[in-house]
Order: sequence, then structure tokens, then C-alpha cells
Amino acid sequence: MAEAVPHYEVDPYWPKPLPENWIIGQVAGVAVDRRNHVWVVHRPRSLTERETGAAQDPPIAECCFPAPSVLQFDPQGHVVRAWGARDGERWPVTEHGLFVDDDDNVWTGGINDEDHVIFKSTADGERLLTIGQWGETGGSNDTRLLGRAADIAVDHEANEAYIADGYANRRVVVFDAQTGAYKRHWGAYGETPHDEELPPYNPDDEVLRSFRSPVHAVRISNDGLVYTADRTNNRVQVFHKDGTFVAESFFATRTLAMGAVWDLEFSPDPEQTYLYVPDGTNMKVWILTRRDLQVVGAFGHPGRLAGYFEWVHSLAGDANGNLFTGEVNTGKRLQRFVRVK
Repeated sequence: MAEAVPHYEVDPYWPKPLPENWIIGQVAGVAVDRRNHVWVVHRPRSLTERETGAAQDPPIAECCFPAPSVLQFDPQGHVVRAWGARDGERWPVTEHGLFVDDDDNVWTGGINDEDHVIFKSTADGERLLTIGQWGETGGSNDTRLLGRAADIAVDHEANEAYIADGYANRRVVVFDAQTGAYKRHWGAYGETPHDEELPPYNPDDEVLRSFRSPVHAVRISNDGLVYTADRTNNRVQVFHKDGTFVAESFFATRTLAMGAVWDLEFSPDPEQTYLYVPDGTNMKVWILTRRDLQVVGAFGHPGRLAGYFEWVHSLAGDANGNLFTGEVNTGKRLQRFVRVK
């Protein structure tokens, strides 16, 4: 008998109130570590003067202060760790993407033209490795520089970091996760990427054999497949780790503007039966069966009530099947959805 499609309810009491009179801005990355702790990277610069009234000089309100860019929550929703740039350390202008590897290292980066980097830090924020060069980019076939890279996934066994690259480039690129040495890269369909001008997306046109901007997310499944979010082409593409193309799926193909495929997450069962895809244009989370990439359900609705979405951008799941979403633009929040069946 086939497993029932998952259903979810929002938990309006998660997370708990933030300490230190903090407030979070646009949530540009969400990850869950091996202890079921939830990590987020947000954008303090996205907060307005009104939202950070207590931080103004002089203060204009009782609340609030921008929280540090990276926060760790325990399963109950309490902040247990928070950090950002250390004294004299360069930090992204526009934070984007988050991954916590099996050694509890935290990977994130930035998509501003002054950024172009992905960096690895300890759980306490000590920087260990930077991939790319601040403020420099070299195109979709450069073996040293990134192009406003959007996301990261680490293959612990192979010690490799896969990067969705990105808002300027059109590829997946792989580096050694310890040394940062370049390994390989590929574009859509496993082909060599290019940076030629592309026509506007039109769902009635012939399928484009190139990623569009942005290549927004990358994930690696338990069975060794690499999934990519080709956001404004409204498609998921799947590859072997060497870049060989395996499969693709298009959905919500009439979605224009910013596209329908914003992030990727797998269900926690060993087979990873389901693939979850947040859609920041249609303001919902799509549920796909991973074996055939077919849509079997969805939840969410545009709006600001609990369980609704305003630019749902990022998604991660824990070992119990709960999902955690982050919103950008004016959404600026983290929500938990509990699987109810």
C-alpha cells in the first residue's frame, strides 16, 4: 500500500521569543544539523529603522536590535548560539544559503556583487575556509572564482562541497571541502555552461539547455544523486556526482517573474520518498515523489498569518519530519510545520 502524502500544520509557538531584544530580518538560509538543531542565516541589513528602533542613535523605540546573522535553535525553539562577523573580518553584504555538515561546520555565503564567496566556519563562528574571492567573478567556467553563489551541500564521505553557482554563473561547481581545491563543474543537462544572453522565460518555447539565473539550491540524496533548483526555469534537474544528467521535472510552468523552484529538501525516511520545494512566487511548498519527480501535494498560501508565506525562500527538515521555512522580502520570519500524518 502506498504511503499517504504528508500533511502539515504550522506550530505558531515555534520559535520561542528571541533573547536580547533581538529581531531577525530576511531569512536567506535554513539548515538542520545531526542533533535536530535548526540553524538560520538572516540579513540584519534588511531590517528597517522602525524595526530596529532600539538600535538607533538615539533610540526611537523600546525594540529591537538586529540579531547576529547566524542563529542556532534547539528543537524546542530556544536560541542556543548566535554569531556573525568577528572584529576585522569581512562579512557578506547580502547573506545567502546555509548548510551544516556532519562535523558541525557551518557553510554560508553572499550574493551581492561585493561578495562572490562561500565560507566554512566552526559551530562557534571561527572561519576555516573561504572559496572564491571577495568582489571578484570570472564566469561560468572559471575554476577559482564564484559568481554570486547561492547554496552549498557537502558530501561528507567524499569530502566535497557542491555549490549552486549562482546568481551570476549558471552551474554546479565542486570543491574539496577541506582545501577548497577545484574539482569539477557542469551546467544544465551536464553540459559545459555558457554566459551568453538568454531569451526571457516563456513556457511555450522550446526547453532551454541552460540554467537560468539563479541556480538557487543544491542537495545530495542518500543514494548519491545531486538535485538542483533551476529557479526561473521552473525545474529540478538531477545528476550523478560526476555531473552526468539523470532526470528533470518541470512544474508550475506558467510561473513567470522569479520562478517556482526556490529550495530543495528530502523527507527523512531512508528512501527519502518525498522532495519538498518551496515556491516564493506562488507562496507555497510543493511536495513531489522523489522517484519520479511528480507533484503529489502542496501547502501554504500568500499572506502574513501563521502558516502563510511572504516570499518563502528556504526550507529544511528534521529527523522527525518537521519542516522549517524561512522568508525574505518583507516576510522576515522562520516557521515550523509539524507533520500530522
